[in-house]
Amino acid sequence: MKLIILAGGGGTRLFPLSRTCLPKQFLKLGDSDSLLTQTVKRFLPLLKPADIVVVTNKEYLHHVKTELAACGASCAHILLEPVARNTAPAIALAARFCEAELGTAAGEVLFVTPADHIIQPVDIFIKNVRQAVDLAAQEKVVTLGIKPDKPETGYGYIQAGGAFGSGYQVDSFREKPDKATAESYLAAGNYYWNSGMFAFTAGCLMEELCEHAPEIYQLVSAPLPEVLAHFAGMPGISIDYAVAEKSARVIMAPLTAYWNDIGSWDAIYDVLEKDHSGNALKGDCLPIDCANTLMLGKSRLIAGIGLEDVLVVETDDVIVVAKRGESQKVKDVVTELRERGRREVDEHTTMYRPWGSYTVLGEGAGYKMKKIVVMPGQQLSLQLHYHRSEHWIVIGGTARVTIGEQEQMVHVNESVYIPPSTKHRLVNPGRLPLEIIEVQNGSYLEEDDIVRFDDVYGRT
Repeated sequence: MKLIILAGGGGTRLFPLSRTCLPKQFLKLGDSDSLLTQTVKRFLPLLKPADIVVVTNKEYLHHVKTELAACGASCAHILLEPVARNTAPAIALAARFCEAELGTAAGEVLFVTPADHIIQPVDIFIKNVRQAVDLAAQEKVVTLGIKPDKPETGYGYIQAGGAFGSGYQVDSFREKPDKATAESYLAAGNYYWNSGMFAFTAGCLMEELCEHAPEIYQLVSAPLPEVLAHFAGMPGISIDYAVAEKSARVIMAPLTAYWNDIGSWDAIYDVLEKDHSGNALKGDCLPIDCANTLMLGKSRLIAGIGLEDVLVVETDDVIVVAKRGESQKVKDVVTELRERGRREVDEHTTMYRPWGSYTVLGEGAGYKMKKIVVMPGQQLSLQLHYHRSEHWIVIGGTARVTIGEQEQMVHVNESVYIPPSTKHRLVNPGRLPLEIIEVQNGSYLEEDDIVRFDDVYGRT
């Protein structure tokens, strides 16, 4: 089979940790691996990395490459969506890519999964996937469902009908319910959470798109370069709406492993280990007389006193405090901040780039200070800025710096000055990370004051 991993979303419900620049699939939540890395590793017992296609966008390309290298899957394929168009066009594009570039036959199974779920243990999950693949090989559209253990309002539901092999025929799909409706689903016993994972043969998918989503089918029937060129014309629709809710071939395969889509801070609380008082703590936290509370810190001490059923999430520029059970409303916070034009919605103070990262240490009228980390062998583009000068002070490693026509080596405790409107480049020629403090001065200090002349990462 081929595995299609959807890794292009920029989820907002885990704000302030998840932001547009670093969405949740790249976060490490109570584990040494990111959610994307965990997803890849779950499937490696079933297939080779060369049978994996990760669908993302150009903004996350370097993140995906880093994650794939970290889990030994560098030869997995990365497919860049020209624009975001929801899951149905993304899956259709990936299926067309598999056919055109990987030689996937009509009878081969495509297994589709989001990149940001937690599923344990892996051996049970693999057994469930094999069952789903066997059902899909019978030209069925297979979705994986999870037996609910609480009246969850944050998930869509699947109403199961009569048995079909190791699964069930699907009577209906239901939208995210209110609390009373979710309780009725739980009591009925034949409703399952919709995991967002699907399996079908490549031919079955195309037949279902032809019947139920002809606009998508017509666009993806063209040669792959034309599909990419006209991808913006795709409707923005989910695979659930486009195919699953309309198809007569849909079968639900039960997922019996533990599953959590990490869609809220309440879900994070459920996943993390608890102390004897039910507190989930990560970072520098001091709970005094606290119970059933999440404290997640990054850069500062969090001291909680007398808290019960509270969520506290801290980053170096945002603190979110909420009642447990109310964390779905975090998306309302993000909406309000976006309407106000706040940069926190999109950016962390630490931003990752193909060459490394930079962290804003402080800023004010006419100045900004950053810590820049360039990984071994990496380099920034040859560039200039019209509105600012820069001072670079090396605090770790060795830099090779180009300023105008001059090139020089700069070592620890040495510095250089780059005037405005001067071409310059920073390279790390060594085997250790290069760390510098950058002080910018000027009338305009935003990131779009940059003109690139040469860039090894194709950003010119």
